[in-house]
Amino acid sequence: MEASSIPQPVIHRLPKYLVHIQELREDGVAWASSQDIADALGLTPSTVRQDLSHIDLRGISKKGYETSQLEAELRLVLGADIRHRVVIVGAGHLGRSLAMHGAFPQRGFEICCLFDKDPSVVGRKFGTVDVMSIDSMGEVARDKKIDIGLIAVPSHAAQEVADALVAVGIRAILNLAYKHIQVPEGVHVVDARIMESLQELAFALRNDG
Repeated sequence: MEASSIPQPVIHRLPKYLVHIQELREDGVAWASSQDIADALGLTPSTVRQDLSHIDLRGISKKGYETSQLEAELRLVLGADIRHRVVIVGAGHLGRSLAMHGAFPQRGFEICCLFDKDPSVVGRKFGTVDVMSIDSMGEVARDKKIDIGLIAVPSHAAQEVADALVAVGIRAILNLAYKHIQVPEGVHVVDARIMESLQELAFALRNDG
């Protein structure tokens, strides 16, 4: 099935399935039932079966899904079968932490570079990632064929960074700044809103009484 025909709520859940199945594979688990997956992700077995019916794989009665095949199909649908090259703009605490996070390569994402405009951090290395001047972004994006940019700068600088990423041809942006950014048609943006998620939790706690 074409990924474009999968309902958006299902698309939002598929990455959770992929991460969970990858963890099972790393633990040597060969089969996982819809009940097992549902219990781990806080879903119902029927939701799991309905969601996974959108990919070219069917479970086997009393065994469930073969984790290696399920991982392969999920990676294919989500575009995770291709290694993506990523740059992070902003070498503050958040950017540095992301650069040193060991899970990215295991999940198919190569952090190629950290960019910053502060001369005091340019030239330093965090983990295996070098900090380069933001002025060199175009050259790096072209030479390394970067396809994803992460914005990890203060809110007031987010739009400027987004414009710079778009200008060098990057068409997918993860925005970690707490500000909405404007991008041209054809550029994909995902906003990661930690503060909004905390506020949702605070609301849930308040309504627990």
